[in-house]
Amino acid sequence: MKSTIQQAIAASPADYTEIRIERRWLTHVGYQRDKLENLEVRIESGGVVRCLKNGGWGISVFNDLSSLSKCIAEASRLAQIVSERGDDGVRLAAVPRVEDEFRAHLEHDFRHIPLQEKVALAENYNRMILGASDKIVSSMVQYVDRFIEKTFANSEGTFLVQELPDITLLLGAVAGDGKGDIQLGSESVGQAGGFEWVKGRGDQARAAADRAVAMLEAAPVQGGQHTVILDPHLAGVFIHEAFGHFCEADFLYKNPRLADVMSLGNAFGLPELQVFDEGFVPGHRGNVPFDDEGVRRTKTQLIKDGRLNSLLHSRETAARMGAEPTGNARATTNEFEPIVRMTNTYIENGSTSVEDMIKGVDRGIYAIGAYGGQTEFELFSFSAEYGYEIIDGEVGGLVRNVVLSGNLFETLRSIDAIGNDRDLYGGVGGCGKGGQSSLPCTVGSPHIRIRNVTIGGE
Repeated sequence: MKSTIQQAIAASPADYTEIRIERRWLTHVGYQRDKLENLEVRIESGGVVRCLKNGGWGISVFNDLSSLSKCIAEASRLAQIVSERGDDGVRLAAVPRVEDEFRAHLEHDFRHIPLQEKVALAENYNRMILGASDKIVSSMVQYVDRFIEKTFANSEGTFLVQELPDITLLLGAVAGDGKGDIQLGSESVGQAGGFEWVKGRGDQARAAADRAVAMLEAAPVQGGQHTVILDPHLAGVFIHEAFGHFCEADFLYKNPRLADVMSLGNAFGLPELQVFDEGFVPGHRGNVPFDDEGVRRTKTQLIKDGRLNSLLHSRETAARMGAEPTGNARATTNEFEPIVRMTNTYIENGSTSVEDMIKGVDRGIYAIGAYGGQTEFELFSFSAEYGYEIIDGEVGGLVRNVVLSGNLFETLRSIDAIGNDRDLYGGVGGCGKGGQSSLPCTVGSPHIRIRNVTIGGE
């Protein structure tokens, strides 16, 4: 295959040509209540050609390697048409030529686990959840494994083969009091690893059910301005969703107002605040050494000593903005072009223990986990899975309906303590951007404390 690809690229009439081929294996087992709702096994392959000619991109997708030369010719023709529109032409920042292979080494390769064993695993967790309490009215167990082999080659001589395993497990419980009150509890696992990661998770299945039941008795959170402590999961989601996307350079050069706000050197928080996007962290979801343009992923410090230090780049945005590529060009599948995406984005450890953070709060909220949220430019709203009151420096009763909202930049400046217990979280699902959804990313943080956060509630 390598020689076929290289020969086809050598014959390309474009100024620059790249080819990305993917083979994908997928299994999905889904239970809801007492029924097996989803059972899917899929093996598929395909590729995409991108050609750059006179500053214009052309793209052609294929499923059969025998059509590669035809697709290159088509992509080159389209690139010429785009270049004739007279728009600002695309340039690519220079990067080293590289030839390399990255093979996954799994303790228990899920591709060799019988489907019946995967179904039995999910069914067993589902039974645990449903049997945990007579107040459990529904359940949701989702087991998904994926294995992707990516081959990348370009006309600059780069040739890469990378393997990316991905396995996730969602354990969800729904509890009801018979009077219309419904509450949720969930646990999840997500790793770039083997089948061993989803075995022995009975304690988490029961924890999801127990929390759903406990939430029926939880008091609704009192709305208003609060000092809030975020656990590592919620803090990681916050820094990814509310801040990380602003660091993606393709977003900024299309938004002049935010580009000014995101000027390098601008102060965003206390000097202890350090934020990184680390391109390659083995064992975590979405991690391979090179991005989908064949550029080695880097460890990029986005915030250094409280000030904006760097942005995330593809080859195109780096050339536009006079920067170095950071290895952040990623595509969900071969059907899409690479765009600037985060990898493993996290707040680095500070110096405060979570115990000391809590002691420093007279009245506040300890918010745990993330059910999701939304952002609209610098405004955000996030729902924690659950929380606890903090009263006179001690953790109090369970509270629900914890929805945090505010302005990103004001909130960053309101962080007054950063913990020393950083954790990285893969979870399930993935990040969405530009019509490309469910791209695996890892988020992380230590506990952080934020003053004057708006929380909706009663």
